[in-house]
Amino acid sequence: MPIIELVCWWLVIMKISLNWLRDYVQTPLGPEQIAQTLSDLGFPCEGIDHLEDDTVIDLEITSNRGDCLGHIAIARELAAATGSELKMPDVQLDQSDRDVAEFASVEIADPRLCPRYTARMVEAVKVGPSPAWMVKRLEAVGMRSVNNVVDATNYAMMETGQPPHAFDYAKIAAGRIVVRRARAGERIVSIDGTTCNLEPDMLVIADANKPVAIAGVMGGLETEVSEATTTILLEDASFDPVSVRTTSRRLGLASEAAFRFERGVDIQMIDWASKRTCKLITQVAGGKVIRGVVDVYPGKPTPKQVRLRLSRLKTLLGTEIPQQEVIRILAALSFEPRLDGQVVVCSVPSWRADVYREVDLIEEVARVYGYGRVPTQRKIQIEVVPVGRRERITDQICTFLNGCGYYETINVSFVDSAVAEFFSPGGPNTHLSVSDQARRSANLLRQSLIGSLLNVLKTNINAKNCPCRVFEIANTFIRPEGQTGLPVEETKLALAGDVELRELTGVIEGLVRTLQPDAKIAFVPAELAWAEPGAQITVDANPLGCAGIVSNPVRDLFGFKDVQPCAAELSFERLLQLPRGSLMVKPIPRFPAIRRDLSIIVDEAVRWSQISTAVNSRAPAELEDVQFVGIYRGRGVPSGRKSVTLSLRFRDEDGTLTHEQVDRFEKSIVEALARDVRARLRTV
Repeated sequence: MPIIELVCWWLVIMKISLNWLRDYVQTPLGPEQIAQTLSDLGFPCEGIDHLEDDTVIDLEITSNRGDCLGHIAIARELAAATGSELKMPDVQLDQSDRDVAEFASVEIADPRLCPRYTARMVEAVKVGPSPAWMVKRLEAVGMRSVNNVVDATNYAMMETGQPPHAFDYAKIAAGRIVVRRARAGERIVSIDGTTCNLEPDMLVIADANKPVAIAGVMGGLETEVSEATTTILLEDASFDPVSVRTTSRRLGLASEAAFRFERGVDIQMIDWASKRTCKLITQVAGGKVIRGVVDVYPGKPTPKQVRLRLSRLKTLLGTEIPQQEVIRILAALSFEPRLDGQVVVCSVPSWRADVYREVDLIEEVARVYGYGRVPTQRKIQIEVVPVGRRERITDQICTFLNGCGYYETINVSFVDSAVAEFFSPGGPNTHLSVSDQARRSANLLRQSLIGSLLNVLKTNINAKNCPCRVFEIANTFIRPEGQTGLPVEETKLALAGDVELRELTGVIEGLVRTLQPDAKIAFVPAELAWAEPGAQITVDANPLGCAGIVSNPVRDLFGFKDVQPCAAELSFERLLQLPRGSLMVKPIPRFPAIRRDLSIIVDEAVRWSQISTAVNSRAPAELEDVQFVGIYRGRGVPSGRKSVTLSLRFRDEDGTLTHEQVDRFEKSIVEALARDVRARLRTV
């Protein structure tokens, strides 16, 4: 059976110290009540650990809520649910008279992978052990103490969710920071002692000479903070999540920083987080912050606004939440709601990348208001309706294809540009695409299902799951002619397998005739970008789809080496429109049949449809069936011609045929072939 890939939300565990949490929100609730409140907000409690003088709650955080990987964010959620006030830490800095620009510079060579980078400096620090209160809080959430400067950066990360990094400024050549891709042959030893061979697609933090950190993943051993460090260069930045994840996995380096960058950090709050980290460093390690910040921010994103209709809120939830309560909830979550008639206009905070639709705002209101407060009915009514024509025919098609050895697959609706090049008339530029940072490579809405099926076929062939035949019924998306508006969605049926084209066309003929027994099906040779040879399929002279043998360039794209797959794509809507014919039932024949095989030599351009038409033009009533057997090219067949073998089956319903009678039938058919397609019998 073909392999099926499942996609799901990954859950992560975030440890929350209640002592730490109460720095930002004051609530009389006990640990169990806080855990229950957070669970109701969508952060299920996995466990509660009671320590000597603290309580730690383990919360499940879904991957789309990377903003909640810090204590302040959880405090914001708790404050919104309880009506408490959120208290933010003080970030006012006592700064020296000297300007940071005199000592440090920052250059971003690849703004796509690093959209913002800030650098601050703290001088005259004294590196040593951290105070007991900081050590206890870090240990409570599973982090070990290193020294006061490193602990301050870790504390800031667990507080704000923004991972900072502290460099020993004396070891940064020329005080220069360059955020660039690694160069071929470069290496770096990470702070955990791992020697990393860097590749050109990996983003690094470099000084004037060499890499000093792997961007978003881990710092370098050479520039780490030690007891001899007196001046800190503090990094707070934003890195591309896909780049961080790819680099982290390839190098085998896992870190709390990478964990957060992979899920996205709040690019707008980076400067605030940098100030907070500096405040913590001077609090536990002394020193003074050098005035100013080097902030390279090439392109600031436009703030998002989302409108929430109060009528839509009531329709979806089935209950009416007071308008004042809706405004209070959204304001507590920092959406800055503004009432415009019966519409609430919200400015989405920079840390909520998961909110961009009206229904997202409705979910925010519902989870804080409380799902338990949404009324339910003790009884529900279900109206039983008969299965519609579409569902009936879909089931009929699936049953037939299953009987032919085909398994149904479900694929994502996106393809990459290389696949789009072959399976759409206008190439990648005619596709609708998404700009989500999680889909930088395969972000085109597919216009054909064949590319996705060939990928499934390749996966199964690699797993030695052969023979493999798969099909899919799904929508394709065509860009509207005016280039604006919603895409035109057309449902299609696609098939692919490691089969011969003749077998695939036989399956298609059988499928069509299960829906319309008297259908006239034709396969007309045609040029297809992905097939060689290819054919257009018609039913009663109306177009149905296409089929063909996958061409060598497409085979190379997917990596098929020892297999020549065949594929087809049909209009599902056209299949639905086929008229339902009547099945004719005949009794089992009483008399035997006589079969005659003919090998005829014809021109290369002659098609099977022409041959079968010529046969039927002189066929007697006793000709029961005509079947294609095979094609031969080689010795004994002139160049530019081919030998086609066909099988004729004769039967008389009223008696047993004699060979003399069949000889006369055969002679008449051979004469028709000679006249209509210039065929001659092959005798050698």
